[in-house]
Amino acid sequence: MPRIPVTAIIPAGNEAHQIEEAVDSVLWADEILVIVDAASTDGTAGRAAAADPRVIVKVHEYGYSAAQKNWAIPQASHPYVFLLDADERVPDDLREEILALLREPPEHDAYWIYRRNLFMGRLMRHGGWQTDKVIRLFRRECRYQDRRVHAEITGYRSAGVLKGHLLHNTFGSWNQYLAKLHQYTTWAAEQDLLEGKRAGFGKVVLRPWGRFIKQYCIRLGFLDGIPGAVAAFLGTYGVFLKYAKVWDLFRRNPSGPASKASPRFRDSGSTLA
Repeated sequence: MPRIPVTAIIPAGNEAHQIEEAVDSVLWADEILVIVDAASTDGTAGRAAAADPRVIVKVHEYGYSAAQKNWAIPQASHPYVFLLDADERVPDDLREEILALLREPPEHDAYWIYRRNLFMGRLMRHGGWQTDKVIRLFRRECRYQDRRVHAEITGYRSAGVLKGHLLHNTFGSWNQYLAKLHQYTTWAAEQDLLEGKRAGFGKVVLRPWGRFIKQYCIRLGFLDGIPGAVAAFLGTYGVFLKYAKVWDLFRRNPSGPASKASPRFRDSGSTLA
């Protein structure tokens, strides 16, 4: 029986510095789609197209991650989709496991994959990083939850877990990381606004320190050395930013979720606040 074909999808925006490595990581796929944010300005689309003759580049306006991925998935030609972020790589063992899985009808509609996270050049083994997993191999009929952050694949009957790991380089530079932190905390705050969640003194002032204690002390983040400390402080800062933005959004939008109809609110997720 011939192997079930798979489409690899790589969403990307301003990723010219690493898109070729991401494409090289999925050359085993039967189809490769690179979905480039229309606002990208660094030549990502051209670099992706030059990486391999089989790459199909599509440019699409980016709203938020789940929306971009849900637009991309129906563009796939094959029954299974493998989704890879531009800062992730597929090691040889994971590639062989996926190809072996697709030689027979897969038992599940979707598969969780654990990630090995690199932060500031260090493989993070504590602080909660070691439990990080995502669904990245799934049937084309599946879709992401319509959430601005922390969206996961839905629409599957059952999900398995692969043994191999994705390699995820989370820290490219200070500018990149802080811009991403700012963007994601904006989206997270807007998601809270949509869900009617508010933030008072406890969340703005106390919740960040709870995050630090949990990540650095309880989950043993200190065992990852200076990168573990930096990650814990940045995580603390991210929690503070999110809840400060939630408080500010409700201050400026007292009607709460009803204000999601505002074009200004609807568009704000696509740019840094």
